[in-house]
Amino acid sequence: MTSEAPIFRLTGVGFAYGPGRPVLDGVDFELRAGERVALTGANGSGKTTLFHLMMGLIRPRRGRIEAFGAPRATEADFFEVRARVGLLFQDSDDQLFSPTVIEDVAFGPLNFGRSPKEARAIAMETLSTLGLAELARRATHRLSGGQRRLVALATVLAMKPDALLLDEPSAGLDERNFARLIAILDRLPQARIVISHDADFLARATSRHCRLVDGRIA
Repeated sequence: MTSEAPIFRLTGVGFAYGPGRPVLDGVDFELRAGERVALTGANGSGKTTLFHLMMGLIRPRRGRIEAFGAPRATEADFFEVRARVGLLFQDSDDQLFSPTVIEDVAFGPLNFGRSPKEARAIAMETLSTLGLAELARRATHRLSGGQRRLVALATVLAMKPDALLLDEPSAGLDERNFARLIAILDRLPQARIVISHDADFLARATSRHCRLVDGRIA
């Protein structure tokens, strides 16, 4: 795959939330098909900000973002990116908002043009694949923290993305759900970038390590 365009290519990307020192200051980075990348750094170093830039949720102050071989700058440019890249938010409450689990998991396919019947079938297949079928009709607000984290991942995987951006996916998981998450990730072929402070989790879920230091990737 080295001859093909990377899934993401960031060149000289900078971002600041206000005046003063930028959060990101000249980030250069590539993600290619099949790669499993750990992204670490101190709190406030810009890890989540970088994910949001890659998805077009915020715009860089400078630099260039390419995805799937094309430059991405406008809202229209990022529509394809959001259809092909799954972002797991740091807080599951930002991802889960429907009355039941199956409605949450079906929301993405439905939003991208699938019929209600197709979307529910995709949601059920995704939950079954992850061993979460018994939660399909549960009220989302009645799930445990670990269950909510896995259901949030299911909402991402239901979109059948080409790549995954996972922000603290193991946070709050008990031992059983931690093992389940590792087993799920081991089966997934998608390229991924994983933000985590858990060194053991990163050692098992990724194979390349990048660190944000002073606004740049070391």
